[in-house]
Amino acid sequence: IENFEKSQKPVNSVKGIIIAGLTGGAALAISIFAYPFISPALRRVCLPFVPATNQQIFNVFCALEGRRGTLIDIGSGDGRIVVAAAKRGFQAFGIELNLWLVLYSRWFAWRNCFSSSTTFFRGDLWKLDFRPYENIVIFGVKEMMQELSKKFDNELKDTYVVACRFPLPDKVPMKIIGSGIDIVWLYHYKVQ
Repeated sequence: IENFEKSQKPVNSVKGIIIAGLTGGAALAISIFAYPFISPALRRVCLPFVPATNQQIFNVFCALEGRRGTLIDIGSGDGRIVVAAAKRGFQAFGIELNLWLVLYSRWFAWRNCFSSSTTFFRGDLWKLDFRPYENIVIFGVKEMMQELSKKFDNELKDTYVVACRFPLPDKVPMKIIGSGIDIVWLYHYKVQ
């Protein structure tokens, strides 16, 4: 009987170590995956990922009707605005802080056969020079719009900006399309 009890302890101990290791590994993997989605809440300006609705996408491109050239979506999230822009003939770019969303966006563009007319990159919008872009789309939050407007004043020469959800303060829009959370404002920044 003593030998039987001794032989059972190592098996249970090994099972416990395996279960603890798997649980710890799963918790670490979940943390690594979730961090890019949670970290925006810890920044000075909280800018969470909220997917654009079909109505918002429609309103953005109503505002940009007749426009072509380059377009950048600031905080491009899952890439739907960028892919929609490529479908409409824009050379479309997306800047996003969240690496997982950048990778998903690249896959989404590839799956929709628009990987050659889209570019997604990881970056900070405050460090990016917006001069090369003819059209800009931003789904911002109220707290960032004043500072973003100043950045645009310093960098943009002949650029159309579509602000979604919140307007750019102290700017007069050319057009306002939609209502509620789907509203967009179109601005034209030009050399004075």
